[in-house]
Amino acid sequence: MSQLQRIAIAPSQLQQGQILLTKEQQHYLGRVLRLREGDRFIAMDGKGKWWLAQLAGEQAKALEPLLVETELPVSITLMVALPKGNGFDEVVRCCTELGVACIAPVLSDRTLLHPSPQKLERWRRIAAEAAEQSERSFVPTILEPVAFNTAVTANQISHRYICEARGEYPHLSKVLSSISEEILVATGPEGGWTTEEVENAKSSGFQPVSLGRRVLRAVTAPVVALSLITAACEV
Repeated sequence: MSQLQRIAIAPSQLQQGQILLTKEQQHYLGRVLRLREGDRFIAMDGKGKWWLAQLAGEQAKALEPLLVETELPVSITLMVALPKGNGFDEVVRCCTELGVACIAPVLSDRTLLHPSPQKLERWRRIAAEAAEQSERSFVPTILEPVAFNTAVTANQISHRYICEARGEYPHLSKVLSSISEEILVATGPEGGWTTEEVENAKSSGFQPVSLGRRVLRAVTAPVVALSLITAACEV
């Protein structure tokens, strides 16, 4: 079963046991994966459900639901100050593989990238592809970018941390023992958070933490933070 190809579908595509494939999915299954009539694959709706499916012309038949247990025991929201260039593409891809539940891109005082709506759609496609590849049950939610100071006051998750490269703060790995169900971790832009941003986060209930003695790149810090959390909660 593990060798079967996987494809993400929208929940609305499954109707009365039939999967209504889009033209793009038909092309991907037939031309890219080279599946033929009657071949089987795995369809995942990105909401926690998988099905064993069989290709039947321009549609597919859902043969049976599959039980998949690949998700983390905690829900992780990653708040990321958008890095320059296309660096966020890799952040989305790697953190999806690591098990993130939600990615909240934010515009900080030092953010250089101001993305278009097309960028948001691209990130969501990358998340879906990475979820397929890593056998996730869920495709992470990618939120629309908002100002950092707006984001920190809007979120009410109990365990909230902001990663800061400079200052005497506890290492993230040292504060994870009390996590139960949800956690939010924020990582900064090139040049780091401003003093005002850190203070605003602290006043909104965020605890500053360190990721180590080295200063990490804006695209490296989210991956390190997610790796530490998954190592702590997935034992």
